Amino acid sequence: MMEVTAVQGDITRQDVDAVVNAANNAMRGGGGVDGAIHRAGGPAILEDCVRRFPAGLATGDAGWTTAGDLPAQWVIHVVGPNRNAGETDRALLLSCYSRALAVADELGAGSVAFPLVSAGVYGWPKDDAIACALEVFRSATTSVTEARIVAFDAATYELVRAALG
Repeated sequence: MMEVTAVQGDITRQDVDAVVNAANNAMRGGGGVDGAIHRAGGPAILEDCVRRFPAGLATGDAGWTTAGDLPAQWVIHVVGPNRNAGETDRALLLSCYSRALAVADELGAGSVAFPLVSAGVYGWPKDDAIACALEVFRSATTSVTEARIVAFDAATYELVRAALG
């Protein structure tokens, strides 16, 4: 059974098998979590993105690259829906979490650190982003033993902790 944990901190410093990146469709780096992961992981991540995803990645899908200089072994990139651009289909956000777990299983990753996908600049309400993550984690059939939700700030961490009970 998968344990779901919450931590407050920097996702780029998590000592896990894989970190999940909230990427954009182009898969060429960006702001927020995406920018932080690319900066901390170094150029190897972008090089692998260009090689593995020449046409980018569809919203709701996931794929992996090296983690470069991060403590993790892999980065699992997911493209969440951009609510601010009119992408409001909740199924796409659920798909990000389920596809990330499927990719983790393909890689043999036992521990995975997740951001709240789409809950930053993409404008998804944090409470629903948390609910989506937990809905998938609690119903998933996976060999992942730990899904760690990493909240950058204290207020978000408290929301995740409260949702975990």
